[in-house]
Amino acid sequence: MSGVVGPVFLLPTATDDLLGGEKWGAGPTGVILKQEGPWTVGMLANHIWSFAGDDDREDINATLLQPFLSYTTKDSWTFSLNTESTYDWNANEWSIPINFNVSKLLKIGKTLVQIGAGPRYWAVSPDQGPEGWGARMTITFLLPK
Repeated sequence: MSGVVGPVFLLPTATDDLLGGEKWGAGPTGVILKQEGPWTVGMLANHIWSFAGDDDREDINATLLQPFLSYTTKDSWTFSLNTESTYDWNANEWSIPINFNVSKLLKIGKTLVQIGAGPRYWAVSPDQGPEGWGARMTITFLLPK
């Protein structure tokens, strides 16, 4: 089992008011994980408090809990299950999407890239939040030392 603790920062970089909170924020973050053979299991967690930004927007006081489980094959396919659960302490509301993802590690030129896709189900969301089934696609550039 290994883990890392550090800071998390929120920057108001959204290009549209609906896509961001227009607040600056910071807080603690940490991850623990265990890798055994092809399996990886762990949890990422953080908490963000806003400290500056647009006074007309709600302050941010949110906890993220992201437990994850994945299995990677010898030919670099990864099957993963996680949730990116967020608790909004100001509204006393959970947002809980459950994600399943299938991804493949590829080498494009000299760069390692992981490309994936899968379904997402919103188990819990605020009244005006997303609901039901959705999908997501991911592209991750891996820059090893």
